[in-house]
Amino acid sequence: MPIGFMFAKLCAAGREMIRFRIAFAAFAVIVLFGAVHAESDEHCERLAQTSLKNTTITFAREIEAGQLADVPAVSSTIAVDLPKFCRVAATLKPSKDSDIKVEVWLPSDWNGRLVAVGNGGLAGSISYAAMAASLKDRYATVSTDTGHTGAGSSGEWALGHPEKVIDFAYRSEHEMTVVAKALIKTFYGRAQHHAYWNGCSEGGNQALHEAQLYPQDFDGIVAGAPANYMTHLQAGGIWISHAIHKDPATFIPRSKLPAINRAVLEACDDIDGLKDGIVDDPRRCAYDIAKLQCRGEENDSCLTRAQLNGLSKIYAGAKNPHTSEQVFPGYMQGSELEWSMWIAGIDTPPQNLQHVIAENFSKYIVFGKSDWDWKTYDFNQDVAAADRTAGITSAMNPDLSGFKQRGGKLVQYHGWYDPAISPLNSVDYFASVQKKMGDTKNFYRLFMIPGMAHCGGGPGVSNFDRMNVIVRWVEEGQASDTILASRNDGAVTRTRPLCPYPQAARYKGNGDVNDTKNFACVIP
Repeated sequence: MPIGFMFAKLCAAGREMIRFRIAFAAFAVIVLFGAVHAESDEHCERLAQTSLKNTTITFAREIEAGQLADVPAVSSTIAVDLPKFCRVAATLKPSKDSDIKVEVWLPSDWNGRLVAVGNGGLAGSISYAAMAASLKDRYATVSTDTGHTGAGSSGEWALGHPEKVIDFAYRSEHEMTVVAKALIKTFYGRAQHHAYWNGCSEGGNQALHEAQLYPQDFDGIVAGAPANYMTHLQAGGIWISHAIHKDPATFIPRSKLPAINRAVLEACDDIDGLKDGIVDDPRRCAYDIAKLQCRGEENDSCLTRAQLNGLSKIYAGAKNPHTSEQVFPGYMQGSELEWSMWIAGIDTPPQNLQHVIAENFSKYIVFGKSDWDWKTYDFNQDVAAADRTAGITSAMNPDLSGFKQRGGKLVQYHGWYDPAISPLNSVDYFASVQKKMGDTKNFYRLFMIPGMAHCGGGPGVSNFDRMNVIVRWVEEGQASDTILASRNDGAVTRTRPLCPYPQAARYKGNGDVNDTKNFACVIP
């Protein structure tokens, strides 16, 4: 047989062998992938058999990458493009009357960290949207409904259920965290290297409860606009209702808010040396609202004397009428355009969120009477009664020594234009901790944000990477002397530095006023 012919046959046979090996390897990969995938599914599902104290795992299932369709609380923009993860649901019963719902999401591509996300209002649902955002950043994440289900403005669940009030106040978050850590260790075969809390509003209250009561739970905590003086915050909501709803003549319609805001900005916008549509630190604004009084026929550009009286009480905040003691601080001049949903709602009956939440909290948690009338609130006696019966819902202890000693880091932030929780509440709590513990800059920093509303929004900058700030501080020792924040109107239109309180950002005098590089953090 010619050598050339034999060589050709051998080459052909070699090519067939290569093709066979490639095909076999591809088949093996498919089989192996299927086996790994099946093993992964089974590994997740086996979590349903996990035995934990006071805990029943209701389901554990592998969720493929893509859109999470069966959770309506997750908006479509957040629910898409989720990574593959193991979804675990559980019910916790640390007391006979407890019924705490929890979900733990464990990503296949895990960054080694746990982040717990907080609630809003009076809770009542798992914070799926916040969980989805954390999952997309490869965190294992956990959330709870705090032991009851329903609208965040509803308090009916608390009537006759003191154990559920304890769950809402602080117990559910701690129990949730213990379960999440146990499931992480079982699923991944190792513990998280760091654990974090990230919450705003009630989530900020939960954050401070954790720092005060369970300092071992988290290495880093982000507390936004905390509702941590819960009893007095709700008294403040009733105060606003008395100021502009109790007497119909005092009611301030939404249509008048722009005129009030324009007058304040004209007087106070440039007190920081820059006219940018924002009152930088509203405490420095002393606009005389009497100038807004109608001189002739009432219209949307002026206020009646009764309306001015109501407005002054909103700015001043709740006070004891006999002692003049501040019960809860007031809301800021310059923030009036943010009041529509929270403060200046529908007149009869008042439907603004300040009122609805405060009425539900007082009726069901403080007084325990379904027929309680908000118009009867006595600011001389009932605030003290609220502290006695519902004080566990507040997190006001200034002693954070346990959290500090175990190396914890706490970042708190609050918008100066917040219409839901007075920004002065954060300033006051921060001052109380410093009075108790001295300089806190090595473990606790407060950032007050000009023009930001409740947890975000408003005319100021409100977008910043909260988790990056706390992770860098905890894991790299990089405390933030400034935080880069932006305002997005479809695209970034402004960047500014956020400064650790009491510092504030000041324009250097040259360059684009919408560029952070032209500002510096200084003590005003």
